[in-house]
Amino acid sequence: MTRLLLAEDDKLVGTMVCMNLESEGHQVVWAQTGPEALERATTEPFDLVLLDIGMPLMDGLEVLHRLRRAGLGTPVLMLTARGDVASKVAALDGGADDYLAKPFDVDEMLARVRALVRRSQAERQIPSDHLLQFGRYHVDLQTREALTNQGALQLGEKEAEIMGLLVRSGGRPLTRADILDEVWGMDSFPTERTVDNYLLRLRKLFEPDPANPRHILTVRGTGYRFVP
Repeated sequence: MTRLLLAEDDKLVGTMVCMNLESEGHQVVWAQTGPEALERATTEPFDLVLLDIGMPLMDGLEVLHRLRRAGLGTPVLMLTARGDVASKVAALDGGADDYLAKPFDVDEMLARVRALVRRSQAERQIPSDHLLQFGRYHVDLQTREALTNQGALQLGEKEAEIMGLLVRSGGRPLTRADILDEVWGMDSFPTERTVDNYLLRLRKLFEPDPANPRHILTVRGTGYRFVP
């Protein structure tokens, strides 16, 4: 299921947009102030952000500026009553991917959302054999540099190797024995508990809610699998 963030302070518009997006099978999180939208967009994974310019406490252009400055590449669709060319240019130059002026046709909005979600899903695929991007996270498996819940840092060698193994598995479950064999080799003697400890650490780095993982999943009775 795709996950969308709607930043809109108008309750009537917000209710209408949520209802139509949810009818198409999207999960929608609704933020009603600029700071709330910024907080959620930078701490939770989304396929698309629908962002109104006229937000209270912090306007949508400032939210957009801070998202892009933080390195967040999630597509952004601006929804706003400002239809003038200057506002469109400011939004697009600021990093917005598309622009829709109010009042807008619902079918057109849904079509634009579908197009941007397709782009978002495509960009989350691995563009090479060593660069991984999912949600707001990314990992370079060669340099081990990563953007995590703790900010930018360099993963340990085993952490990077485990992430690479999970990604290359293509969603196939891996047993703890598989991970031990591939990462540590037959000549080493760590235990399966060692694997669990590493996966716990990786969840703290790469899960919005480590207690309820969305990417590094436990397969009961087997081991782990990765969902980007």
